[in-house]
Amino acid sequence: MCAKRDEQINYCIRCGAKLQLGHHFGGIRPACPSCGWVYFADPKVAVAALIEKDQKILLVRRANNPQRGLWTLPAGFVDAGEDPRVALQRECMEEIGMDAKVTQLFDVIFGQEHEHGAHILIVYYVELLSGDLKAADDVDRVAFFSYDDLPPLAFHATEKIFSKLHDQLSFSP
Repeated sequence: MCAKRDEQINYCIRCGAKLQLGHHFGGIRPACPSCGWVYFADPKVAVAALIEKDQKILLVRRANNPQRGLWTLPAGFVDAGEDPRVALQRECMEEIGMDAKVTQLFDVIFGQEHEHGAHILIVYYVELLSGDLKAADDVDRVAFFSYDDLPPLAFHATEKIFSKLHDQLSFSP
């Protein structure tokens, strides 16, 4: 687990006074001694796409750190006020150049792996609709892989997703 974001905020966004840590609303949180404003750290939320074709899974290779050169699912952050399904459609267009349709929820995973990562990852099954499959934005390669011949994976969450997929495939009738 990474350091809490509470340590990153030092001054009140309402009046500018220096915040002080104290017991507020069931936890220790930064609060303003001048106007009473209390800071609540919001989690970062990301979405990831499970895209299957001919019993293979689509992966993208990361062009940036962290985990540059390793493979993961097409994914990205959800903007404030954005429907996670719409965020995933946007990320598919940005990263792989394809219009996509979210078809089903696969899993929700909790746990921040690095300082700039998501706290919550929502994983959906996705169907590709149109476009030209290509690496774009923050990925440098896109490819389909057999489940039994995966490249080096970037994140523990990706490994967890494939472990759950493997378990489901093993128990399929």
